[in-house]
Amino acid sequence: MTRRVGLWLIGAYGGVGSTTALGLAALAKGITPTTGLVTRLGDFAGVDFDEPAAFVIGGHDLRNTLFTTSVTELHQRSNIFTSALIEECSGELAAWSENVRPGISLKASNAIMAVNAAAGGVWTRDVRDEQEALAAIRTDLLAFRQRHSLDSVVVVNAASTEATAERTDYDLATLPTSSLYAWAAVEAGCPYVNLTPSLGGSFPAFEEQALKHKVPHAGQDLKTGETLLKSVLAPMFAMRNLRVLSWVGHNILGNRDGQVLTDPAHKASKLRTKDALLAEMLGYKPQAHTSIEYIESLDDWKTAWDHIHFEGFLGTKMTMQFTWQGCDSVLAAPLVIDLARILLLAHRRGDAGLFRHTACFFKSPLGVGEHELLKQFEALKSYLSLTPGR
Repeated sequence: MTRRVGLWLIGAYGGVGSTTALGLAALAKGITPTTGLVTRLGDFAGVDFDEPAAFVIGGHDLRNTLFTTSVTELHQRSNIFTSALIEECSGELAAWSENVRPGISLKASNAIMAVNAAAGGVWTRDVRDEQEALAAIRTDLLAFRQRHSLDSVVVVNAASTEATAERTDYDLATLPTSSLYAWAAVEAGCPYVNLTPSLGGSFPAFEEQALKHKVPHAGQDLKTGETLLKSVLAPMFAMRNLRVLSWVGHNILGNRDGQVLTDPAHKASKLRTKDALLAEMLGYKPQAHTSIEYIESLDDWKTAWDHIHFEGFLGTKMTMQFTWQGCDSVLAAPLVIDLARILLLAHRRGDAGLFRHTACFFKSPLGVGEHELLKQFEALKSYLSLTPGR
C-alpha cells in the first residue's frame, strides 16, 4: 500500500516554504529534475524514502495569502521559476493552501509582526496563553493528519529567525514561539526539524518530550551558502598546516528574512551560528568577523564575500577570497524535502529523540561537535546504509 505523508511548514508562505511546495509539486509531476536533492544521490539508491507524490503540504503562517500568490511574487521579484511551471503546479498549490492555518503570534517580536503587517496584514490565532497555543497547534496537526489519512506528518520550522534566547532553565511560560511549535509537534507524534537559529527544540525538557512520544527531531540553522563553504575550506587549511590569521565574511541579502535581521536582537541570533565553527575545525581561534546586511533590491538573492588571510611556509602571508551568490529559497527548498524524507524514514525505523545524522545540513547541528562537511556526510551515509525503512 502506498504511504501518504504530510509536511507541515511553520512559515508556510515564506520564500523557503513556498519554494518547497512548488518543488514537491513539480517533482511529483516529473516536470523538474532532482538536482539539489541530497537524498537522490547514488549513495542512497534503494533507500525507502517517501516519494514526492506521497506528500501533502500544510502549515501555519502569519500572512493570509496563497502558495500560488507567494511563488508568483517570488517569480516576479527575483526572476526565479517560470510562469509555465507555476501554472502547471497551480492545482496542487491551491489544494495545499486550503491546509494552511493562521499562525501563533503569542510571543512574536515587534520586528516579525511589523514585517508581516507590511506584507499584507497579520493572520493570527487568538490564544491567551501558552497552553492554549499548544492546544491550537496540536489540533491543527491532528486534524491535518486525519483529514488526509496520513501515515505520518513531519513539522519543519521555516519561519523567520527569532531574537536570541539567553535562558537555559526553560519552562512553558518562558518558551519562545518556535519552541511552542516544537513542543506541540512532538506531543502530536510528529518528527520535528528546525531550519532556523531560533531556540525551537534545543533545550533539555524538549528532548525528554521527544523520547516520551517516540519521535525524532533535528536542527538547527540550515547551511546553504557561506557557512557551507567554511565547513569545506577550513578543514583544507588545517590539513595543509596553513595557519589562518583572519577570516572576514560580509553577507548581503534581501527578502523578508533579511528584513527581520535588520533588528539587532534577531541579527545577533543569526551571527552566533555563523561564527561558531571556525575555531572547532581549525583547532585555534583566528581573528574573525561576520556581518549581515539587508539590501532590499536583492529580493531572494544573497551574496557572501569572504577574505581569508593565512600564513604559509617561511612565514609567507597569502590571501584567498571567494564570492558566493545564490538564491536563498532555491538553495534551501530541496534540503527541506531531504530532511522531511530522512526524518520520516527515521520515524518509521523507530528512532526517537535527537537525530544527529543530519548534521551535514546545519550550521549548528544539535549534539554534534564535528563541523567538517565530509565527516558529517559520512555519518549520514552510514545511517542510511542500514536496512531500508520498514
